Amino acid sequence: MEKIHFSSIAQHNEALGFPNPEHPLFCVLHTTSDSTQSILSCDNESVISTDFYSISIKNIISGEIFYGRTKYDCQNGTMIFTEPKQEISTKGVKVKSEGRIIIIHPDFIRGHAIYEQMKKYHFFSYAVHEALHLSPKEETQINGLFDSIETEYHNNQDEFTKDLILDLLTTLLRYSNRFYHRQFLTRKESESSLFSRFHDELTVGLRSIDIENAIPSVEEIANKLHVTSRYLSDALKTETGKTAKEWIHLELIESAKNLLLASDASVAEIAYQLGFEYPNYFARLFKKKVGLTPSQYRQSTH
Repeated sequence: MEKIHFSSIAQHNEALGFPNPEHPLFCVLHTTSDSTQSILSCDNESVISTDFYSISIKNIISGEIFYGRTKYDCQNGTMIFTEPKQEISTKGVKVKSEGRIIIIHPDFIRGHAIYEQMKKYHFFSYAVHEALHLSPKEETQINGLFDSIETEYHNNQDEFTKDLILDLLTTLLRYSNRFYHRQFLTRKESESSLFSRFHDELTVGLRSIDIENAIPSVEEIANKLHVTSRYLSDALKTETGKTAKEWIHLELIESAKNLLLASDASVAEIAYQLGFEYPNYFARLFKKKVGLTPSQYRQSTH
């Protein structure tokens, strides 16, 4: 497996057979079936990473994209977001015409509000198989924004160009965030909702807590569900109103309540039994969620 890292947009474009960028820190590209794209279209598997963000609409007609061991479900009208240093594995990928890519170096957006906003959009660190699948209407809206950004990119540069591009990017990301929340609500899981599968894994994890097995983390459960921790929390937040971490805490508090009333064990013993390394942290969490300390809760029921 060949590993390839691009530190500049110019290096990226040259390697994939695209024109030199009109701005060293920002670029808008069209991918076509006639493009050279020697790396992405090769039969060998490659792992690619960059020092910049990318926003792309892919219409993949053959080949495979992997994130870890998971094969990406290729569909038309698919948006993929990547962040600096994220590794993407590809094998024999070919794309239809009208595939589009926006490439943004972090230095291009520093000092603008979008720099901090992009950090809040977790979809830049989602796995590739957690891509955004657009409806035809949504794809039309996104393509319209791509058109506006591309037009501004190719215009003669002036004092307004960068601000206009950044404003359009801000709108594009807001729509993307909106469509992702729609996907969380409408995308059907193969067997059951993501929350149901999460809850099943959490229940198993809590039952196995002992001296050697700690409280299951969001990352551990996400790995078992073959999703990233950020995708899991965002999906659960949309589906249930609570993040994965909040659900773990709620389940722990319910278990704690039962143990406090069903046994004479000390608060510290119960904390250790639930997998907490520090009883004081357990006591603070319990009071934050219940409004009473563990001892006060135990006394209030007698």
